[in-house]
Amino acid sequence: MTIRVVVADDQQLVREGLVALLELMGDVTVVGQAANGNGVLDVLERKPCDVVLMDLRMPVLDGVAATRLVRTRHPDVAVLVLTTYSDDDSIHAALTAGARGYLTKDAGRAEIHAALHAVVAGQSTFGSEVSQRLVAALAHRFRPCVSPETLTAREREVLTLIGAGLSNRDIARRLHIAETTVKTHINNAFAKIGARNRADAVRYAYDAGLACGAVGAADDLHPDLHP
Repeated sequence: MTIRVVVADDQQLVREGLVALLELMGDVTVVGQAANGNGVLDVLERKPCDVVLMDLRMPVLDGVAATRLVRTRHPDVAVLVLTTYSDDDSIHAALTAGARGYLTKDAGRAEIHAALHAVVAGQSTFGSEVSQRLVAALAHRFRPCVSPETLTAREREVLTLIGAGLSNRDIARRLHIAETTVKTHINNAFAKIGARNRADAVRYAYDAGLACGAVGAADDLHPDLHP
């Protein structure tokens, strides 16, 4: 499928750079651009869209307020935040507003591409720095009551790679198994640890010690894809 994207950023140079980057991806098409949240809503009224690539700090209507309105008025459209800011308040505000993913602007083309596919598939996705901050902020709310020893070796491997921020596709490539098999392991592991979503799984992986030392796994997987 072709992923239809609206790019929202108040800096014209950044916005145009993102559009050029996205157009290099064969299965992504940019259907509109906006310099603020109101511009996003205007585009969505006129053109079908799958994902809004949303900056947070914009004039008139910022990214958080715009995300909330997008999720209310266009519930089938996913919001993927792409911003300079990775502080706890910004992350919490964006996720509370309904953003499905959160990346910082040091993300490479491969990471942005994978994140677009993830949010379209209904998954949550976070950059490695954001994942670590999210875990640190919420760790006290989710403690592993299930020992990692109750998981199979493969389930522990999969949770370790989720903790490192890898997508299902990259986990499959790293473990040399089918993506459908990865999903099966994820579903089984989630059921055992009581995780409701990927963010819960990341917190479990860190709290249970599975993600220690795994943060660089994504870079080790495809070093040639990073610009």
